[in-house]
Amino acid sequence: MKNSASNPSTIQAGTKQALKMQAQQILPLLTTLFLSLHYREIAHQRISQQDHNSKNDCQGLTRAQHAQFGQVMIKWQLSADTNKNSADLAYEAEVLQSINSLSTSKNNLKSRLPVIAPPILAYDNFTIKILKPSSQLTIVVMPSYPNGSLATHLNCRSHSLLTAQKKHHFIMQSAHLIANLHNIGWLHNDIKPSNILLDGFMPNQADNSSITPDLLLIDFALAEAINDIAQNSDTNTTENSAGTPAYLAPERWQGKGAKLQSDIYAFGIMLYEILTGERPFNIDSLNDEPLREWATQHCQQPIPKLPLEYSCYQSIVNKALAKRVENRYQSMAEILWDLERTRK
Repeated sequence: MKNSASNPSTIQAGTKQALKMQAQQILPLLTTLFLSLHYREIAHQRISQQDHNSKNDCQGLTRAQHAQFGQVMIKWQLSADTNKNSADLAYEAEVLQSINSLSTSKNNLKSRLPVIAPPILAYDNFTIKILKPSSQLTIVVMPSYPNGSLATHLNCRSHSLLTAQKKHHFIMQSAHLIANLHNIGWLHNDIKPSNILLDGFMPNQADNSSITPDLLLIDFALAEAINDIAQNSDTNTTENSAGTPAYLAPERWQGKGAKLQSDIYAFGIMLYEILTGERPFNIDSLNDEPLREWATQHCQQPIPKLPLEYSCYQSIVNKALAKRVENRYQSMAEILWDLERTRK
């Protein structure tokens, strides 16, 4: 995997400055556009550079109020290139629509199967004059979830308030969520706590005095249909592995294509994180070659031991985080089976 030899701090400072200048030009114009589309109380939450090779391609997240939809999240992408690829928001919208359609169909057969992803409330493409004479703006509007993501409940302060029972519910619900996604034929390829939203609350059947939230998956920019990757062999390699380094499976660092077991590995990282509040593998934030260090951690470092109070999960973590795909769980159903037995 290639990595830049430039000073990371210099690159980061330059990127932040460029994004600040972009924001000053783009966000006021986006605000005007969103107001014309009848959104109110507009608050821009995030802006990031989409393609490091193009200063004019960026994406962001904006929260707003709409008379019909209520509180919403507007995910947007601005690009000077109208060609679509697997990282485009247009592709993500197609995947999200497919997943919602398939999960709804499954719900008709199995009424207790939960919804997997947020619904799309609105989807639009605009040609607008921002930065260049003509730019393509894509927006996807989804409901806003005030309870935030699973990541917000795993920070130091919030994690200390989680009971062992609540942690187990988060683990079980996450496992069911990913299993349901696989069952309708999709890999996510970027499983992590920040991509799991808390959707309201539901009674905890084991203890009616406590409540646990339903969970939803978001961010399908890297998702792939399982049927499409089934024909890929281990000899098919890519120059760069897309995904979040802290959750990326060893085979991805080795340039191999995504597999169902790659999602399982990411779940294993998250399982450890839910239990302990920390990921099993971490690197120094000041590391000059972060990608190389992440690859070393995932491919070579042994799986750390869980605290004694969570030792019943150790065999599950070990099998989910096995370095070799053939030694890993082969399906989320296998993990769910072991998780069910863990609490009996």
